Order: sequence, then structure tokens, then C-alpha cells
Amino acid sequence: MLRLALILRRNLPRLAGFATVPLIRILFWLARALGTDRASALGGWIARTVGPLLPSHRTAMANLRAAYPETDEAGLRAIALGAWDNLGRTGAEYAHLDTIFDYDPDNTDSQRMEVRGIEQFYAIRDDGRPGLIFSAHLANWELPAICAHKFGLETTAVFRPPNNPAAAQLVQEVRRKTMGGLAASGPGAVFAMQGAVERGGHLGQLIDQHFTRGVVVRFFDRPVLVNPLLGKLARHHDCPVHGVRVVRKAGGRFLLELTPALDLPRGPDGLIEVQGAMQAMTSVIEEWVREHPGQWLWMHRRWRPSMLPEGLATPGPVAAPRPVGTATEPALDGARGR
Repeated sequence: MLRLALILRRNLPRLAGFATVPLIRILFWLARALGTDRASALGGWIARTVGPLLPSHRTAMANLRAAYPETDEAGLRAIALGAWDNLGRTGAEYAHLDTIFDYDPDNTDSQRMEVRGIEQFYAIRDDGRPGLIFSAHLANWELPAICAHKFGLETTAVFRPPNNPAAAQLVQEVRRKTMGGLAASGPGAVFAMQGAVERGGHLGQLIDQHFTRGVVVRFFDRPVLVNPLLGKLARHHDCPVHGVRVVRKAGGRFLLELTPALDLPRGPDGLIEVQGAMQAMTSVIEEWVREHPGQWLWMHRRWRPSMLPEGLATPGPVAAPRPVGTATEPALDGARGR
């Protein structure tokens, strides 16, 4: 009986998650029936209403106080509500990911999507070289992978499955229909990611969340840990690195923007500096977040001073995108933020 009790205790959260499968599928069906705009608006309203009552709202407010110490509480709450609205809309839009990306370069009138930097996209698609693409949890962050798949760019997108098994199953089904290669973060995933680049493909990764075994960079004047995988791959393969972001616009429209290749810092040996490269990417993301703070996922615990190396837990000036680490190449390990 004791063994049975232990087994049940360990598995009850997972069983409870699977029990929500019918509910999540009903909500998904409802979002489909409502249409893109109404589903997005409803999702935003629900998140704005419920979000401030959740513990993660306290995390969002603490993050905002750290990032914008000069802004009053009313201004910070407005940004947090915007972030909840964006999160709710993004969740509701999963039901429409197969139709929401309607960009056609030959007919840009009355479309939901606008793509800026399309010439960069075609260039990296046709240059015959591997490449790396970084992004962040801004607006609807699923759209870049859909864009790549639709226009023939061989890309493997790294994603972290939702903790809820029912949500993870449904999200995976949607992603498989609308995106190209997928690599779930976790043990062993780094080999699939490295293999995608070695085959001449492209790897896309969201790099704006905490990574326990990461390198230290500065984000909003404070040190944070970031997954160094893209920096290591850039150093190892000497391949171009681009950034891509999505901006949510009025009227249910989106802007997708691909940057030119970053000029990454190099060490005395001529190789790309891993830490400096990650700082350069993080600095681009900070610019994006500052431009549209209400469209970023502030609910994640991005700043964790207790997990930083000794002496690096205090705020300071933002580091310039230059080499700040050693020139030695760390092993290509680790692919999961925690």
C-alpha cells in the first residue's frame, strides 16, 4: 500500500494534466469557431482578468520594477496587463496558426502579416550555408517558424513543451501541421540541434529565458544567465546569426522582422566569442522589449541573483556587445532552460 501511495503521489499531477485533455480540446474548438479576431480578443480579456490574480503576476511586477526602476506602479501595472493580454491572445491564436500567417510578397494588400527584411530571408535560404536565428517571447512568437516553413527555409525550431501534458499534446499537433523541423529541449536535444546545423540547415531558438548552466550577460542593466548554445554553434561553425521578432499591431495584424546578420565579437584567435556573442544577441532582444514592453513575457523569472557566480549579483552598466569571456570553446552541451 505504501508503494502504491508513493506511485500515486508522484503521478497524480501528470494524471490530472491528462484529465484536462477534453477541456483543452473544447476550448480549442471554441477558439476555432469564434474566428481569429474574436478568439484573440476573448483570450486577451480572460488573461487580463485572471492573470493579475495569479502568483506569476507578482513575478511580472518584480521583473518590471527591476527593469524600470524609474516608472511608477501605475505604469508598471499597465505594462503587466499588456503582457497578460498578449499572452492570452497568443494562447487563443494557437487554434488559427494554420491560417494566421497569410503573407504573400506578391500581394500585400489587406493581409494580416507584414514581413520586413524579406530580402534577408531569401538570402539565408539560398546561400547554401548553415545559419542560426535567435528570437524572444514577443507578441506571437510561434510565427517565425511558420514563416520559415512556408517559404522553404530548412529550419529546426527549438521549443520547450508546456508542463501540462494536455496542452503539450495539442500544441505539438498544431506545430507539426504548420512548422518545419522541431526539437524539444531536454537531455540529448543538443545533438539533434548540432546535427541540423552540420547538415547545412538553420536552427532557431528563443534565448530570453533563464538557463541555469548559462553564461552571464547583462539584460536591463542586471546580470542574467543565458543559454550559450547559439554562441557555441556560431563559434564552431562560423555561420551567420540573425535575429527575428514579431510585433503585434492594431486590428489583429502582425509585423515579422528579420535582422541582418550580427557582427559578432571575436577573440584574439579570430574565433567568435561565445559570451560576447550571447551578449550581442541579448542586447538586441533588450532593444525589442524596450520598444514594446507590453508584448514580452514578464511572468518568467528572468533575474535570479542567487544563481549567479559570486560577485555578479548586483546591477551595473549594460555590457557592450564585445568579447567578455575567454577565447576557449566550451563543449556543445545543454539545451534546456530551467
